[in-house]
Amino acid sequence: MNKSKFTVTAALPYANGPLHLGHVAGVYLPADIFVRFLRSNGHDVAFICGSDEHGAAITLRAKKEGITPREIVDKYNKIIGDSFKQFNISFDIFHRTSAQIHIETAQDFFRVLESKGKFIEETTEQYYDEEYQQFLADRYITGECPNCGNPSAYGDQCERCGSDLSPTDLKNPVSTLSGLKPVLRSTSHWFLPMDRHEEWLRPWIKEGILDGKQQHNPKAWRNQVIGQCMSWIDGGLHPRAMTRDLDWGVPVPLPGADGKVLYVWLDAPIGYISATKQWALDNGKDWKDYWCNEDRKLVHFIGKDNIVFHAIIFPILLKDHGGFILPDNVPAYEFLNLEGDKFSTSRNWAVWLHEYLERYPEKIDELKYTLTCIAPETKDAEFTWKEYQARVNNELADILGNFINRALVLTQKYYEGRVPECGELTDEDEQVLTDMKAIPQRIADLVYQYKLRDAQAEAMMLARIGNKYLADNEPWKLVKTDPKRVETIMNIALQITANLGLVLDPFLPETAAKIRAFVGTDLKPWDEAGNILLQAGDQTNEPSILFQKIDDEFVAREVEFLNACS
Repeated sequence: MNKSKFTVTAALPYANGPLHLGHVAGVYLPADIFVRFLRSNGHDVAFICGSDEHGAAITLRAKKEGITPREIVDKYNKIIGDSFKQFNISFDIFHRTSAQIHIETAQDFFRVLESKGKFIEETTEQYYDEEYQQFLADRYITGECPNCGNPSAYGDQCERCGSDLSPTDLKNPVSTLSGLKPVLRSTSHWFLPMDRHEEWLRPWIKEGILDGKQQHNPKAWRNQVIGQCMSWIDGGLHPRAMTRDLDWGVPVPLPGADGKVLYVWLDAPIGYISATKQWALDNGKDWKDYWCNEDRKLVHFIGKDNIVFHAIIFPILLKDHGGFILPDNVPAYEFLNLEGDKFSTSRNWAVWLHEYLERYPEKIDELKYTLTCIAPETKDAEFTWKEYQARVNNELADILGNFINRALVLTQKYYEGRVPECGELTDEDEQVLTDMKAIPQRIADLVYQYKLRDAQAEAMMLARIGNKYLADNEPWKLVKTDPKRVETIMNIALQITANLGLVLDPFLPETAAKIRAFVGTDLKPWDEAGNILLQAGDQTNEPSILFQKIDDEFVAREVEFLNACS
């Protein structure tokens, strides 16, 4: 691939609670792997995120805790932001939608759309909770889906059959606030007539064609993304309100719109743009280069519940506004389950990232590795503490850690830490070096296809090759009878070690940095991966143990903790 420019966004976490491992595995870790790889490959990339701080759920959480919405978002923005920093997620900026630059950006965006006649203003009847004395956002109404009979469908979508719904479509609607049946009241809002856009959306999503040009490669999009979008389009798109009756959000910037705010799915995606603006201001850059330049690829990392908003609604808004690029890809992830059940914030059935980091600040890459191994790229996956234990012990410790330790300890023992000369190569040596040369390109091919789980497996394959090479050749025995041969074996083992410090960097950055420190190398560009990185005579350092094994007591303690908290 040429050195394309990328703007990479990770779904804005909602600031009414902390992050759990489902969020991490399905959005933030894969986005970080992708971006770290792009940077090492010389791409110009901006990695954008921030907290989503408006909407009804924030006000409800504030009422529940007896504090203001501002106090809620400040609290969780800090918890989430601190977790990202400690977990070593490499955002260029982690912003927030309550910032003044965002409010101004979102209001300007709305004004442009309204001035171009892209909205229709309508007075409709919407559900109102008389006990809470407020209109209900779509997600605060549940009822029976008219299409599949799901008794727990939301007011905007049925998660069982995927149908696009309006609250009034539901049978036996119930307010999730009071548990009572809501009543209908008249209110006026600005609607986005999505049905007007079916003609260009269909070829854009299915064929990648936009305004007669090939805008993206649809074969690179995941089946579940195209499938869900086409299900909505084939079912007929409907106008969707872009404003809400709430007292916490971005105020609608029009006369007579008191008490109305922008709908979260207009407000939040514009948060990517406003965050980029702030980052550009802070770093002397032009934000338009990241959103209005056709040479740049826009990539949204999201969970599957956000597919339609990022692949239909936001693209409509960007195209209606004019001057913006549309997504090159929307690599959506399926859901991660936990110990045989779905993650549930209401039941506290979750492993919270900030709590894990408090308990195990030294086990960051162990968690990253496990979550990438089981990443729900094309289907739902499950995290269990037993699998975490198996991945750490059998793969990180017994394969990667064992190889690195052996290679460096023997170098210290035989050569006072200096890289020995490489002598005559056997067929086995040649094959190992050929495999080492080939692996970085295989990793790159997989990353560009958003197959990050397979890409990490390829990086670990280099450790497997190294581990097997030492085990088969047994230099600790051979050194007594053929010390010259051992020099070649150890030179090759150290070349593999140095390369692991490079190819593992997108996936396990802390571990890769330790490996580079062991062999005395800096982080080199990706195109140097697979090559000879160490010269005879180079000084290496004594290694430390990379991964401590996980015992059964650890697993039992975590499972007990999970059950006790739920």
